[in-house]
Amino acid sequence: MELTVLLFWLATVGIGLVLRYLNLRHLRTYGEVVPAGFEGEIDTATLQRSAAYTVARSRFGLVRALWDAVLLLVFFFGGLLPACDRLLAGSTGSFIGDGVVFFLALLFAHALLELPFDLWSTFRLEARFGFNTTTGGLWLADRLKELLLSLLLFGGLIAAALWLVQASPVHWWLWVWGLLSGTTLFLLVISPYLIEPLFFTFEPLRREGLEAGVRTLLEQAGLEVATVLQVDASRRSRHSNAYFTGIGRVKRIVLFDTLLAQLDDREVLAILAHEVGHWKHGHLAKRLAQSQVLTLGGCWLAWQALHSGLLPRLLGLPAVSFYAQLLILFFLAGIALFPFAPLTAWFSRRQEWQADRFATDLTGDPQALGSALVKLSRENLSNLHPHPLYAWYYYSHPPLVARIQRLQQRLETAGQQESPPRKERG
Repeated sequence: MELTVLLFWLATVGIGLVLRYLNLRHLRTYGEVVPAGFEGEIDTATLQRSAAYTVARSRFGLVRALWDAVLLLVFFFGGLLPACDRLLAGSTGSFIGDGVVFFLALLFAHALLELPFDLWSTFRLEARFGFNTTTGGLWLADRLKELLLSLLLFGGLIAAALWLVQASPVHWWLWVWGLLSGTTLFLLVISPYLIEPLFFTFEPLRREGLEAGVRTLLEQAGLEVATVLQVDASRRSRHSNAYFTGIGRVKRIVLFDTLLAQLDDREVLAILAHEVGHWKHGHLAKRLAQSQVLTLGGCWLAWQALHSGLLPRLLGLPAVSFYAQLLILFFLAGIALFPFAPLTAWFSRRQEWQADRFATDLTGDPQALGSALVKLSRENLSNLHPHPLYAWYYYSHPPLVARIQRLQQRLETAGQQESPPRKERG
């Protein structure tokens, strides 16, 4: 059984590596071809930089993936998990206390192991291509804040979940699901006010006239938003973005100051119209509902698996603690869910198409969204030539070239509809 699990896991690692290889080979073949719709905005020199950036990120991702694979191999198949279990599981003499120490110790160790990769990505890879703007002090402060938040939030969640397991041995899976669902919604509400300001400074839009245009756009869409803000993302990176955050009455729009520097008002409104499309189509609510259903099923399956006593035997391990069995369960879940990644990506891309269509209908200006996407791809050195299989498997957004082509088709269709009919000669 252990060999079977190992082979299935190695298959997932191998498929990922093959897809990376196909993507890089495809880029070497087509990387200097200017796609249709990008003429005049993307030149050969920019494509070469984009290709170099994609290659550098892919190679870095490959090294990181191999490192993670080695760690998982040693941890689950090399005897490290039972050793950690013996060392940590009985540290406090309490079921809840032992669990908190066990998981937080592993979380802290994982954070330390990830630090070299984060440092290299920020100060070598991103800096090499002109994206990094953060300082060493700011980077360190961010990592310390992230670690402290993770320890507090994850520690509290683990303690509460283990208390439910101890208090209700038969139905804990249902109560834990309720805890996870409530925590998710709670974080959505408080994050804009308590968590995000720990890392960024938010302020009203500075660009004259833009906020009025944003609110007019929202009124046309029938959407109420508490505030429209810009954030000092340029302190850390030159990458750009825009997003909605919060739920209910605490919804607000956040624009990166880098995005405001790259796009004109018409293009900014087109990007926001796309985000409005996600809200109007209920994509966030649908994703939340789907995730809660999956979490409920996962909690029930976890209860069944943990009570079966089968989990340690699947990896050829002796009897281990409840906490170690949970880690085994998460590892096996990753293997089981790997084949469903393309389905998840397809659903996400479908929602992005819907948001694009909504944005062009709302603004009546497909060209603005198209020009905004072209500019953002240029400024962010996006890969315009992903391998179709790689994009099908991993991309949560449609490839940019396909999006531009569809927007061009909508523009041509709108132009034909607006053209007056020709008079026939009698």
